[in-house]
Amino acid sequence: MNNKFDEQDEAILKLDLHRHIPELMLDNTDRNRTSPFAFTGNKFEFRAVGSSANCASAMTVMNTIMAKTLVEFKKEVDSLIEKGEKKEIAIMQTLRKYIVDSEKILFEGDGYSEDWAKEAEKRGLPNVKTTPKALDAFISPKATKLFTEMGVYNEKELHARHEILLEDYVKKVQIEARVIGDLATNHILPAAVKYQNDLLTNIKGLKDAGFGDDASKAQRQIATKISEHINVISENVQAMIEARKVANKLEDSRQKAIDYCEKIKEPFFDTIRYHSDKLEFLVDDKIWGLPKYRELLFLR
Repeated sequence: MNNKFDEQDEAILKLDLHRHIPELMLDNTDRNRTSPFAFTGNKFEFRAVGSSANCASAMTVMNTIMAKTLVEFKKEVDSLIEKGEKKEIAIMQTLRKYIVDSEKILFEGDGYSEDWAKEAEKRGLPNVKTTPKALDAFISPKATKLFTEMGVYNEKELHARHEILLEDYVKKVQIEARVIGDLATNHILPAAVKYQNDLLTNIKGLKDAGFGDDASKAQRQIATKISEHINVISENVQAMIEARKVANKLEDSRQKAIDYCEKIKEPFFDTIRYHSDKLEFLVDDKIWGLPKYRELLFLR
């Protein structure tokens, strides 16, 4: 890339009578509809922020990055001016350099796809998929240097916030694990067992009345499926409780958060949820004590 603009470029710049950077066309489309923290061409937007969430942390990070960038931007522009470049040309050259430097983070495809994950890895970009490990960015050498240089946080303050975020994550997953265990043990399994007993009573009644096995085939199949789901839920709830006991003994906040993520949340939450959903479809509405999905949607 040449450091000098050609004559045509300089002529275009001179057309700006107010000696400002020419107006640039921005992308006016919205391609981040599902992002809670979307970049929409010339700004970031917060969307559907949760009731327990706070925008301040993200705004602090973004404003600090912007402040640092503006400081560096002015230094580079001033350096070019000192070398004899006109201010407008120095600004445009610096902007052009910044655009080229940011090229590897620009992606026009589906950012949620596996294609982007592979492309990000090829470009050397981080792709951290769990909260505890993502929080490490808060105390990385690069982040520490940024916040301390800009006078926003010192190193102790960053580590304190990192510790608080880890503790917050652990407590939330702890609560979720306890709620899942309570719902499964005190609501879902009892309802499933009661309905299963009703089926077994029906099967026995048909048999006592002299009906053949074919008469109770459907009931036996449902009872078998219910047993399978009950066993999986019960086993996973107990295993989750034991995993929590182990994680709770850890002193290191970061390792405890990672264990709650990788050894409690990931292996048990979805499994218990999946088999509970299956029971919801099988158990009689009158016996199922919790609202079913169609009831939540007012489809009766």
